[in-house]
Amino acid sequence: MNVLNFFTGNILRNPPVLMGLIAALGLILQRKSAADVIKGMLLAAFGMIILDAGIGILIGTILPINIAFQSLSAGAVVEGLNDTTFTALHGGDVGLAMLIALVLHLVIARFTMFKNIFLTGHMIWWFPFIFVAAGVEAGLSGILLVIVSAVFSALYFSIMPFLLRKYVWAVIGDQSFTLGHPTGILSLVSGFVASKVGDKSKSTEDLKIPQGLSFFREASIIGAIVIFLLWLIIGIVIPSLAGGNLVMESINQGLRFGAGLVVMLTGVRMLISQIVPAFKGISDKLVPNAIPALDCPVIFNYKPNAVLIGFIVAMIVSTILILICNTLNVFGVILIPLVITSFFECGTAAVIGEGQGGLRGCIIGSAIAAILMVALVGISAVIYSGTIQNWMLIFGGNDFSLFGPIARLVGGIFGFAR
Repeated sequence: MNVLNFFTGNILRNPPVLMGLIAALGLILQRKSAADVIKGMLLAAFGMIILDAGIGILIGTILPINIAFQSLSAGAVVEGLNDTTFTALHGGDVGLAMLIALVLHLVIARFTMFKNIFLTGHMIWWFPFIFVAAGVEAGLSGILLVIVSAVFSALYFSIMPFLLRKYVWAVIGDQSFTLGHPTGILSLVSGFVASKVGDKSKSTEDLKIPQGLSFFREASIIGAIVIFLLWLIIGIVIPSLAGGNLVMESINQGLRFGAGLVVMLTGVRMLISQIVPAFKGISDKLVPNAIPALDCPVIFNYKPNAVLIGFIVAMIVSTILILICNTLNVFGVILIPLVITSFFECGTAAVIGEGQGGLRGCIIGSAIAAILMVALVGISAVIYSGTIQNWMLIFGGNDFSLFGPIARLVGGIFGFAR
């Protein structure tokens, strides 16, 4: 158990170390020299650290907006229904389910058509987490809880990246990787809708910008301006957001967001340059024809304008819909704008929509994804009313909010059978 706990806490939940070891394994299987193995291992780890740092900066600029919205609904949801309190009670079940799920996932990848390896380190923890919570809501406990959670996690790790393959490949122009991220259902819906109503001849990356405004071609600059305006507008509505000079704080947050994009995209390029070639050794020797399933920011570098357009569209559409739902008390729970999900999951859905239908596909696809996001977070907040409701209200509206309730229904069958 000490070895398993070390592996769980220090390897699987440590993305830079995990990516470094994956790169090293792939290079060793290709019989590369010790110097190449060490270099590839460290550069992959460096790339992941840079990527994580960029994501941390981005979340640092948008999380205060979430907190500000939460302050408007204080007391509307039960305190303590979050990841910390739930992990304190069921962290051991989550860890054991995660280890079993990984073994099952590798078996599935080796012997079935679902030949992708899920490598998004922190998501390897969060999916068993939501499935264990679903099992608890269904009345499961003990080994049955662990097994049901492990099976659902393994199936998710294996099937969702496979379903996303063709959409990802249409964006990146090759078949080097797919996505392993809870954007799945939003991206699939966005891609399908965009393929029906979009127009590939007009791309988000070909937007005609006057020469004097050519600096807008930089995604980091557009992102900085978007976040500046977002902070300014929300700060006027919720004065507690800034706490000081609103204009200066908005400028600072916009600059941080732009810098975060630069850092994140640098880490993405560095990680891909190391992990994709190194992964060939794993594919050739251990799981033939397998490809890595990576975190969603790796695709942002291909269509950066689409990410920002999708973020803006998702924020506008979802916020309007949330206001309507709260006014009519549709879910019996006060929802808050899903800023983080709008950027990462809906931003990815926008990229997928762009790949299927250009600018029009990006806009319509991300708008439909935003509507689905609100419906999913509302439903899952009710489903998880006794375990992780608060956590779901902040990070849900995606695959967490879809597959958890499905697991809850299946878990209920097992719970009833007992």
